[in-house]
Amino acid sequence: MAQACPLPPATGAKAGMVLVPAGSFQMGDTLYPEEGPVREVSVGAFWIDRTEVTNSEFAAFVDATGYVTTAERPEQKGAAVFVMPSGSVDLSSISTWWRYAEGANWRQPGGPGTSIEGRDSYPVVAVTLEDAEAYARWKGRRLPTEEEWERAARAGAARPPDHGQPRSANTWQGVFPVIDTSEDGYQGMSPVGCFKPNAYGLFDMVGNVWEMTATTYQGHT
Repeated sequence: MAQACPLPPATGAKAGMVLVPAGSFQMGDTLYPEEGPVREVSVGAFWIDRTEVTNSEFAAFVDATGYVTTAERPEQKGAAVFVMPSGSVDLSSISTWWRYAEGANWRQPGGPGTSIEGRDSYPVVAVTLEDAEAYARWKGRRLPTEEEWERAARAGAARPPDHGQPRSANTWQGVFPVIDTSEDGYQGMSPVGCFKPNAYGLFDMVGNVWEMTATTYQGHT
């Protein structure tokens, strides 16, 4: 059974959340084209969960409300699953490593025959924006904007966090997407909170799983 990583106790009305202070910063980067242009933005203070939403937390929501995720509905019945290819691959097409799997959902993230048993402290996956927003409403919360998320991820730093820093998050080491050497101790996902938090006390803000915001991606030129 997978072991949870130790986290500081969460108490009080905002249990499990961190207050990010208001401020201005240079948002964006030049590492990838879609991260530009660099521009100055300002955000007010806001609360944000200190870790990704876990399977255990999402299960509590489903048990309390009877919510059925998009991937579990009759018209969908599946989700995208990461499949590590073998040999040389075409990096111009994400379909080389992301495949639609019928029957995949948050309970069976790898498709039929897989399970989240023993993975209560792992991030929930195979959820859509609609699912994430429903969970947030149930908690009396909301998704952060892209500006808020980047403010939280940077934790006051002038530059974005290192995209390839294995000691600050569970990231890919090796030749993507065919070899993950697991130098950080994990192949694939890790439980939440296994790496050092940033200066705001937030975990896994870069790496582990993709995280959603309330901002629709428009592209930048």
